[in-house]
Amino acid sequence: MNLVLFACIHNAGRSQMAAAWFNALAHPAAARAVSAGTEPGQRVHPEVLAAMAEVGIDLSAAEPRKLTGDLAAGAALLVTMGCGEACPAVPGLRREDWPLEDPKGKPIERVREIRDEVRARVAALVAREGWGAPGKGEQAR
Repeated sequence: MNLVLFACIHNAGRSQMAAAWFNALAHPAAARAVSAGTEPGQRVHPEVLAAMAEVGIDLSAAEPRKLTGDLAAGAALLVTMGCGEACPAVPGLRREDWPLEDPKGKPIERVREIRDEVRARVAALVAREGWGAPGKGEQAR
């Protein structure tokens, strides 16, 4: 099974959404996702919790975690999320950077837009890598 690591600085918004979408859309036997941050925050942003709850994804138990070498060592892909120079780099690990706006403190309307953009990018990644299951993409909306 492939492990995809979604990372941003605080692991409290974009990367949490991306990992949740990935795990909702990908076939669990093909790939799973985790998220982490270089400087983890205290909690997932409340506006992110609210926006994800609107689409049936409960992140209330999610906690930001530190990006460690051990965590990255098992990954097939690292996706960083618009953190610029502060984004982690792991030698030898395939990496993509998605320039996504940080949802922290944004109005819920903007957080919904970011959430939907994250979903679209994750769905494209799952499809491109062949990690989806027939009909699974329609389940988590």
